[in-house]
Amino acid sequence: GCWSDIVGRRYSLLACILLSALGYFLLGTSTTVFLFAISRVPVGIFKHTLSISKALLSDLVSERDRPLVMGRFNAASSVGFILGPVVGGYLAEFEGGFYQTSFICASIFLLNGGLVWMLPWSEENTGGREHYQDKGANSFSAKSNNDVHVKSATSRAVTNSSFFQSPWVQVATVLKKIKGIACSNLWDVLLVRFLMSVAILLYYSNFTLALEERFGVKPLFAGYLMSYSSALGVLAGCLLGPITRLYGHNTYRLLLHSSTFTCVLILLYASALSIWMVILSSTFLAFSTTIGRTCIIDLELTVGGNEASGTLLGVGQSVTSVGRIIAPLLSGIAQEFSPCGPPSLAVGLALVAIVIMNANKQKYCSHGSVKLKNQ
Repeated sequence: GCWSDIVGRRYSLLACILLSALGYFLLGTSTTVFLFAISRVPVGIFKHTLSISKALLSDLVSERDRPLVMGRFNAASSVGFILGPVVGGYLAEFEGGFYQTSFICASIFLLNGGLVWMLPWSEENTGGREHYQDKGANSFSAKSNNDVHVKSATSRAVTNSSFFQSPWVQVATVLKKIKGIACSNLWDVLLVRFLMSVAILLYYSNFTLALEERFGVKPLFAGYLMSYSSALGVLAGCLLGPITRLYGHNTYRLLLHSSTFTCVLILLYASALSIWMVILSSTFLAFSTTIGRTCIIDLELTVGGNEASGTLLGVGQSVTSVGRIIAPLLSGIAQEFSPCGPPSLAVGLALVAIVIMNANKQKYCSHGSVKLKNQ
């Protein structure tokens, strides 16, 4: 994400797509465990095309339309996450199906790379968009050395010339931008994202096992329920436009309400006495989590500034990845005490996130879309 701020979205997106294709091609040709492990390295490092695509979208659309566009983008991505396991599972049943699936993945990435290369990239439009954002940007860090923002003209100059700089200069620039994020006052937004991510992951972790222990349902039913929730998530992404208009494009208030609703729904699941209460909580949870996920991204970009959108989205994705590491450990420990342990712990973490949002609400103003007050 940070590298895409330096060299531009097109080059970074192409590099990520092509190197991901290389990783899946190596996976399809691997004959030993060592080669299998090596093939995962480029995929693990470079398969961040969704994050860069979100940064590109944030460059192209106005701040007012950003939640709507991000919601539709997430909905389209969710369709892929629904169809992907089905198609992959079907192909894996054939002889050599795993290798065929790997080659198909590599081919799809190459196709995406060709599409990115063929797309018209207008520097004038991008420059005009950055100028618009710079005029409307807040000045919360104008007097601080911990400024996350980069002036628009400088940003365009860096994008045009940095691709031809030495790798060491690019690495130094990346580290400098990451340091700016680490020293900024974004800690509350990132902490809320971390806590809510862990809470939702705790809800889904050991979901099948918990339903079997509590209600005696088969794993097949749990699979159907998760697919049902994913389908509702797609619908929620499409409905984000009317919802944000209902809230007057106040992202902060929408995030606070969706997080509170998520906390209540997880509590309902933890205390459910019948499978119908689980279905009810899963139905509305699909909407609240989709809305919250989009709102936290929009809040990061609003507070941090779109000129460093790649860095901000990359840091946010890294925070979520840390949550994915911690959540299974916490879930396993909590489930040792009770099948309701993981969701109960998730409720506690969600409550902490809500308290943090309430404690920092004076930093934000509610005129239209959320803005950080001038310091």
